[in-house]
Amino acid sequence: MVLDLTAMRGVQVDVDHRCATVGGGALSSDVVSAAERAGLTAVTGTAGSVGMVGLTLGGGYGPLLGQFGLAADNLLSAEVVLADGSRVNTDAEHHPDLFWALRGGGGNFGVVTSARIRLHPVPTVVSGTILYPIDESAGILADLGGILQDSADELTVDVGFLPGPDGKPTVYVAPTWSGNLEVGNARNGPVRTLARLGTPVLAEIGPVARSTTLAATDAMFPPGRMGAIRTRTVQSVTGSVATVLDRAAREFTSPFSAIVWHQFHGAATRPPLGSTAFGRREPHLMVELISMWENGETKDHTGGGDGRSSHLHWLEETHAALEPFSLPGGYVNFLGPETPDQVANSYGPNTKRLLAVKSAVDPDSVFSATPLPTSTADA
Repeated sequence: MVLDLTAMRGVQVDVDHRCATVGGGALSSDVVSAAERAGLTAVTGTAGSVGMVGLTLGGGYGPLLGQFGLAADNLLSAEVVLADGSRVNTDAEHHPDLFWALRGGGGNFGVVTSARIRLHPVPTVVSGTILYPIDESAGILADLGGILQDSADELTVDVGFLPGPDGKPTVYVAPTWSGNLEVGNARNGPVRTLARLGTPVLAEIGPVARSTTLAATDAMFPPGRMGAIRTRTVQSVTGSVATVLDRAAREFTSPFSAIVWHQFHGAATRPPLGSTAFGRREPHLMVELISMWENGETKDHTGGGDGRSSHLHWLEETHAALEPFSLPGGYVNFLGPETPDQVANSYGPNTKRLLAVKSAVDPDSVFSATPLPTSTADA
């Protein structure tokens, strides 16, 4: 058997129907670049180096979420090779249970060789990066809490902590406005207002192609470094949650680590919980804890005496400190076997149907991409 790797990353854009057929190996950057040439864009995450199909199958948080929903909500159909070797085309009318499971249930049901996704006429957004001194974090986070709660669908904001240009931790605000560009870019508009919550050390905002925003995130996390991710889900970043995250940022063990929480609101909250396998539809924030360090670093980074590096120790301690303030479960694209309690609760009332589909199409569990609960009793 000969694999055509070029075809696996292929993207075919249908301008008339505003959709694209995406190869199973296509990156988000491949899809966005192809769509931009037609004046369109796809619902992706924040990084271009992430596989489009994998992102979509696990849900797909991203900066267009408020306006157009999850990446999974924009999946129109998929070609899937099942465990028995058969190839099926699934959509809302053909193999509907499998199509339901693919939208949030991960790549656990077969090999998705291609997918057809919805596109949108928003190749340019108003976006950028705002950094505030960490000493202003309490006021910034308090103001942002109210802003995010009342934000329009067109405005989705990632917030968190990053090491700044001088290596000191900063409060990170990354807005994306996907509506009318003049409104979004206005001096007193919804985006530039976010640069006046304090005294920023950096504020770069303006109209920009979506491909450029993806490339900027990729540049922040280049290949070759070591890293690990944990995730929690919270209703808001106030009080105790803000205290935990502020302390964790001040204790970064590497200049490459980060804490980012992604807003879940607007269009993503409107589908009924049971309409796809994705396990949470109420407004929330998905917290991404990223520990990253140089591969082969020579400096001793032994952690708390338990054999873990200081980087992993920081990650696990922060993850544990957030648990009392977190909702059950977590974002499946960031979960692994080390967090069985979160895995067990990731799909809520969708668990029973999801496991039934798994049993029907892959009874021997040939495929295991993102973790699934082992039984409905777990949830």
